[in-house]
Amino acid sequence: MPDHEEPDPGHAQPGGQRPPPLPEGYRQGVITAITVLLGFSLGFLKFWGLEAPGGWGALSFLSTATLILAVLGQIRALYRALMVADNDEHEYRKTVRWFVASAIVLLAGLVLSFFDSA
Repeated sequence: MPDHEEPDPGHAQPGGQRPPPLPEGYRQGVITAITVLLGFSLGFLKFWGLEAPGGWGALSFLSTATLILAVLGQIRALYRALMVADNDEHEYRKTVRWFVASAIVLLAGLVLSFFDSA
């Protein structure tokens, strides 16, 4: 059994060479974007769950569950972005998809919370 993983042939360029790593700054940029959105999400969730006045209804629970799902997606995206393998363009694209999906779920949770507070 080899000590290292063989490169995926589906990601090799013609001639068997691996694609070049991402240009400088791409990973740092996505990590920054994820952490900023994660910080906002956690701050909003804290306010929504602990500090907002009013009672809890079905829409409140649905909104909170959606926000928690978004936070978990952002944590997953951050985990992927911090892995060394994310320097590969194919892996980086997966990370960005996780991040965008979590941002869309966050937006849905925010919209639900706005309807609940109205």
